[in-house]
Amino acid sequence: MKALVIHAPHDLRIEEQPVASPGPHEVAVRIAAGGICGSDLHYYHQGGFGAVRLKEPMILGHEIAGVVEAVGTAVGSLKPGDRVAVSPSRPCGGCRYCREAMFNHCLNMRFYGSAMPFPHVQGAFREVLVCDAVQAHRVADHVSLGEAACAEPLAVCLHAVNRAGGVAGRRVLVTGCGPIGALAALAARAGGAAEVVATDIAEAPIAMARRLGLDRAINTAAEPDGLKGYEAEKGTFDVLFEASGNSQALAGALAALRPGGIVVQVGTGGDFIIPISVVVAKELELRGTFRFHGEFADAVAMLGERRIDVRPLISATLPLDRAVEAFELASDRARAMKVQLAFG
Repeated sequence: MKALVIHAPHDLRIEEQPVASPGPHEVAVRIAAGGICGSDLHYYHQGGFGAVRLKEPMILGHEIAGVVEAVGTAVGSLKPGDRVAVSPSRPCGGCRYCREAMFNHCLNMRFYGSAMPFPHVQGAFREVLVCDAVQAHRVADHVSLGEAACAEPLAVCLHAVNRAGGVAGRRVLVTGCGPIGALAALAARAGGAAEVVATDIAEAPIAMARRLGLDRAINTAAEPDGLKGYEAEKGTFDVLFEASGNSQALAGALAALRPGGIVVQVGTGGDFIIPISVVVAKELELRGTFRFHGEFADAVAMLGERRIDVRPLISATLPLDRAVEAFELASDRARAMKVQLAFG
């Protein structure tokens, strides 16, 4: 089979890899669609992020969907021909955090396409993936496999909403309207938020936010005082999803957050400078959010129910042999939101 392997920054190769046979509790999935994530772009451009660096060639990718090709002898929940979205999250089930149901913090996590451990966890941008049957979730017949591949980033955002304690009836601000910010806004709206406002410093993602029907989308580069009206009486918003990974975006949004408000930091971009006096005076809560676990099944269900429609976010789908072109396109915020690869 063919697989997409990163060797070093801007050294992306299509290579032949062996195809494994599924074990008793595994399935073989012929991958149809794979979404290029921000972490994939970090590996492509910088060879990693933060302290995480490539130390050996690694197959990229973790946003994937396809068709079951073969099942193990002990698998009764799936059959060949089933269309599935595959969760890249593979906790061990036995460590202290798994025993506490904090599966996303598993000490032995095997998350596809991750250079955090060494040897690295090989990713899912390959023609055939063998995975545990419990990772494969059937998708509704009317949901395309491109949409199904968006279940992973949507699960990230559903976990962020859960970290906020829910958003029903609350006013929500999202800073950063890339794929994760846009999905966080959609997740908030689907969660019953009373109002969802989004900001960004580029016009293309703002135009997408408007297309998605959010209550308001503000280009803070063109309109620096766009959030000013929300600062009255110590602030307006109950929840902030900070998805830009930019400390200036976080600092600029705190004035619009009401006392007792909750900040969920979704984006990562290195060390932040936080105006701690504002956090103290307003009794704000800063909460991190990391990956997901049970939310993946929720994401697949919501896509099937059309409670969240990700189709507007898919900017382009390119074949595997144009992977470098796809990665360059995905890196251009002015031209693309979510770029996917088509396999086979």
